[in-house]
Amino acid sequence: MKKIILARQNVILKLISEKKNHDAEIAARSFILKHPENDFGWKALGALLFFRGEFQESLDFLLKAVSINNKDPECLNALGNTLMQLGRIKESLDCFDRALEINSNCASAHNGKGLILSRLKRTEEAIESFRKSLKLQPNQIEPYYNLGVFLIGLGRIDEGIELNRHALELNPNCIEALNNLAMASQDLCKLDEALYFYEQAINLEPQNKSICSNRLFVLNYHPTKSKKEIFSYYQDFDNKFGICYQKNWHLHKNTPNLNRRLHIGYFSPDFCIHSTRHSIEPIFENHNHDQFKITAYAEQISTDFMTARYRKLVDCWINTNGLTDEALSQRIQDDQIDILVDLAGHTANNRLGVFARRPAPISVTWMGYGYTTGLSAIDYFLTDTVTVPPEEEKIFSEKIWYLDTPAGIYRPSNHMGETNKLPALQKKFITFGALTRGIRINFRVIRVWSEILRKIPKSRLIINSKSFVTSFAKNKLIEQFVEHGIERERLEIGYNTPPWDILRNMDIGLDCFPHNSGTTLHETLYMGVPFITLADRPSVGRIGSSILTGIGHPEWIANTEKEYVDKAIMLADDLNRLAEIRKNLRFDFESSPWRDEKGFTQRLEKAYREMWKIWCNNNF
Repeated sequence: MKKIILARQNVILKLISEKKNHDAEIAARSFILKHPENDFGWKALGALLFFRGEFQESLDFLLKAVSINNKDPECLNALGNTLMQLGRIKESLDCFDRALEINSNCASAHNGKGLILSRLKRTEEAIESFRKSLKLQPNQIEPYYNLGVFLIGLGRIDEGIELNRHALELNPNCIEALNNLAMASQDLCKLDEALYFYEQAINLEPQNKSICSNRLFVLNYHPTKSKKEIFSYYQDFDNKFGICYQKNWHLHKNTPNLNRRLHIGYFSPDFCIHSTRHSIEPIFENHNHDQFKITAYAEQISTDFMTARYRKLVDCWINTNGLTDEALSQRIQDDQIDILVDLAGHTANNRLGVFARRPAPISVTWMGYGYTTGLSAIDYFLTDTVTVPPEEEKIFSEKIWYLDTPAGIYRPSNHMGETNKLPALQKKFITFGALTRGIRINFRVIRVWSEILRKIPKSRLIINSKSFVTSFAKNKLIEQFVEHGIERERLEIGYNTPPWDILRNMDIGLDCFPHNSGTTLHETLYMGVPFITLADRPSVGRIGSSILTGIGHPEWIANTEKEYVDKAIMLADDLNRLAEIRKNLRFDFESSPWRDEKGFTQRLEKAYREMWKIWCNNNF
């Protein structure tokens, strides 16, 4: 009998090695029927379901396998990976620890533990776990790209690049390594190089929605591609990942009553300490819960105090981690959501596959991304006329829904402290500055900023961002300014957080283009620092324009690169005027619509009600 069991196991293993997963699944189910007391069949089927993305189903089989044999480190490791995908972090970590207690040399368990620890932001422990995995199995590819992408996220780009290149040496067709190298390239603002890596990955795996989404993300920052060309990629995304679901769009049975309480669902992977909290928290606080039931769909791996805060502010909280797009779509339909709001766009951990299935009568995208999703399934893009002038509506897949400028609010961080006096009055030179990621600092930006520095003797430039935490990244950027004749000593590049004291050392802020900054521009103004922005490609290139219009200072908006330089020089030439601006800018901000939390929430709710009226009129 043992020989028969072993032979059947070998058949399953051979099918898996040949990637004949369908046949392997049939064989595993047959094995379970014949040998229900043997953990192998349960473990094999659990693993096959895991790789198919059916994590909840995988969990059931792996739990059964562990109940039969709780001393198998491989099975505990597989169970840990499944629990991780389902967002059950503590249980997942426990499984990896149990596997390592049984076999401290289980490389895959060290790798899985590294993933969990990285998501828990236990940085040094995560790195140690990944390195243990690499030491035990130096030819195992996963720890290379897992540690590599983790280090890239920490700003240790050079180390991350080296690890991912090693992964490619082991497997030239490693999709994950190609994706990670693209991310490293974009952090260094080598956008054509990033697109090259994404194209390689997409050629290998055309149906990889995540990598196609990443490519769209980086295209938004490209300094020379036209808006028409960029939009064409978004249309291609819809053709590949959106339109195919139209024939199965749900027939919505929501009661078309104009005046009833509406059920609003907000989706985000960022209900945590994230820049979007400056807008989302005050909206959740000010929603009229008599008129609107609020549900948060949270794609959360780890949580923090802001997650707990959000949970208290909504009527219903749904953790979407581990749910397939189809399952989440069905859940949203069962919840009878009237209006589903996307706050992620093509950022990490988005669930646009759910929106493509159109699980609610009305869907809206807003704030978290800044440009179209490309999906014809989404009804509205919420914005203002400064960000998207009416003549630019054609480069959006959604219908533009205009709010008064600005189409958002901003709540300042606690402990920012008071503004200070203009630094230039004491230092006797102007300090320009930007709090921005490397992806935004392209050759156009460097050329214009260098021209400003050349025309204003003794001036300095501060660039503060996580992108420049290492000497490698700093020197790469400095070299580009040196090529434009700017001395190294005039540049202060690094990373400090929180950046309030960095802002206190700036006299004038400089926005990037064609993709403007966002939250950091609000922070700059709130600390009394005016900034110059260039109104570039809608809509990501007009974020700065909307912010300045909303605060009442459109005079700092430039329409050409020459005008950008001229406006920077004009501000720098009059220190008394600049000191007066610094003195009053926080008051200007506090008095502006950006700080009208209740008023904006009411305007947003009015927009929701008007959207609902349109739907009802078409469905009575």
